[in-house]
Amino acid sequence: MKKSYAFAGIMILAAVLLVLPIGAQAEMYVEAYLGGTLATSSSQDINTFTVNNAGPFTRSFTHSIPGTFDPAVVGGLKVGTWFVKEGVLGFNYPDWMKYLGFYLDFSYHRLDMRRQATTSFVTTNDIGPGVSNGEWFSEGTAATLAFMFAFRYGFLPDSEVPFGRLQPYVAVGPAILFASQNPTFQTGPFTNGLFSRGYDAGSKSGAFIALAVDAGIRYMALKNVSIDVFFNYRFAQPSFSYTAVDNFVGFTPQSYTLSPTYHIFSGNVGAAYHF
Repeated sequence: MKKSYAFAGIMILAAVLLVLPIGAQAEMYVEAYLGGTLATSSSQDINTFTVNNAGPFTRSFTHSIPGTFDPAVVGGLKVGTWFVKEGVLGFNYPDWMKYLGFYLDFSYHRLDMRRQATTSFVTTNDIGPGVSNGEWFSEGTAATLAFMFAFRYGFLPDSEVPFGRLQPYVAVGPAILFASQNPTFQTGPFTNGLFSRGYDAGSKSGAFIALAVDAGIRYMALKNVSIDVFFNYRFAQPSFSYTAVDNFVGFTPQSYTLSPTYHIFSGNVGAAYHF
């Protein structure tokens, strides 16, 4: 599975970071977190889902799908560093670089579209255009590997944490979204008299380029332990192609293209160990 490869990849990258020559006070960290996720499509009015088939009826469907997703639990892991003088490779970074950092972020959650009403527009080669109402739902997953470039600022400094115990931060970076969708839809009688039953073409997955943005506050509860509360946003435009069989009209093959635009929001709480 592609998400398994992604998890293995982040483990290897984390191991590489861990064996780099660093000083005892280097601000590297490993963090585990949990949170909740909400997602929407780019428009609550249109999500294009086209169908074309050859046979006794050559048809083209466009389904207007609200694109409402179910909430989900998200889990993730961060591995990162701030560019202090004792940091990666032991470089003598300028003092101002202590405000900058980099981390890898791997997360996973369900991405299911709930059962919802759709409007379907159809054109055929022998009956003409028609309109139908129907139902749609889809089961899916999302695993994201993000490469985040971060900026922080410190408040409440003391002798144990000179930079400051309270550290608000923002981060942005490219990501790889490993996503899958297994859509099912049912259309009713069309105004032109054509009737189409439901279709379930199975699950399709792929890897897609995404954008990730974080904004959070880290609190250093101890010298080497912090609590992280952050908000995450991801943007991606995946495309999934399917093939199914029309079990009502001639058992003819159908081709489907599902091309949503994901806006994925999550709130998370994590705990990190610094070394």
